Amino acid sequence: MSVASVESIPSLSSDLFYDILRRLDGATLASAACTCAALCSISKEESLWENVCSSMWPSTNREDVKSLISSVGGFRKFYADSFPLLVNKDVVEFHNNNYLDYPDDWTEAEYYGDVVESESISPSNFVSIVDIRFKEKPICSKVVLGIPNANGYDDWFYNCPFQIDILTYADREEVNLSISDGLPAITSMEREKKDGKLWRELSEGLRLSWIVVNRKIKQAANLSSWFPLGGQRHWPSDNDFVVRFGSILPAKEILPCQVVECILMMKFRVVQTESEGTQTSVKLTELSMQFEDIEGAHVNGRNSLHILKRALISCKRSKNYGDAVECCEMYSRVQNELKKEKMRNESRLDRLCILSGIAALITFCYCVLSKC
Repeated sequence: MSVASVESIPSLSSDLFYDILRRLDGATLASAACTCAALCSISKEESLWENVCSSMWPSTNREDVKSLISSVGGFRKFYADSFPLLVNKDVVEFHNNNYLDYPDDWTEAEYYGDVVESESISPSNFVSIVDIRFKEKPICSKVVLGIPNANGYDDWFYNCPFQIDILTYADREEVNLSISDGLPAITSMEREKKDGKLWRELSEGLRLSWIVVNRKIKQAANLSSWFPLGGQRHWPSDNDFVVRFGSILPAKEILPCQVVECILMMKFRVVQTESEGTQTSVKLTELSMQFEDIEGAHVNGRNSLHILKRALISCKRSKNYGDAVECCEMYSRVQNELKKEKMRNESRLDRLCILSGIAALITFCYCVLSKC
């Protein structure tokens, strides 16, 4: 079989090129575009990238989402913004003095986010595009326009902890997984506590994409780690499983801790087991986003809007999943060190209070004895 030389490739039919390129995934298509001028030109076709996005994120098949993507720069730009994971290695290494100096460096208004910026950020400009896969099969696609409960510029939203629960505000269609989707058969929850088969399948098979788009600044970013970062078995009840995804986002000049953790929570509940005479089945009961600072405190709505905007505009991205995991692990190390230092400081304060009490008691006793 003869193979066309490199020189003869441009002379081949553009339709043939297009037919080949439309079968590629996004990463391969981007690589192919770098090989020659002909492929580079054809790879700019929006329809190719629309196919790529449709395959990777089924929620982009919706007509309103297609219109949104076209308005913020097209499918090619959307893929370039949303496929890489966010990475932020600006986690400040732990220093005792820095930790103790935080409150002195920030006024109360700055700490709680009452900083007036020249440009307001409207919650209605944000759109959440969420897709879940289990063992490479799409099981859930949700789209939320705006930030729920924001109500324009309501003070309640701005000053209360920020949270989006997709299942509460998107369409109410239930999401269930069963043996036909690849779940193992569970005879009882007591047995599951011992072998953990269901937990293993969930934590290894689930994939989450949570893309946030800002219509005004025409930027998008995927806030999820794609793969799970951790979770909890049998919490808060024996039948519940929590799987955690997320990313580390910059918060310089927004919060004193400089970085925050975007926590994406997915909670499943076992609704049926084999012992009940039916197939094992679990139901998705929560799919939420919230922000926490490095001390574990929830971030309010006002600060969260600024953090979201900052992440979309300036946060670095990487196609390497390991980079995202490294950022999260670094954040956890610093967070744990801060907790330990806080406990040490509280212990020192307790000892100081005890010594002060003993000294006061001795002084009191001395005064009483002196009068006698």
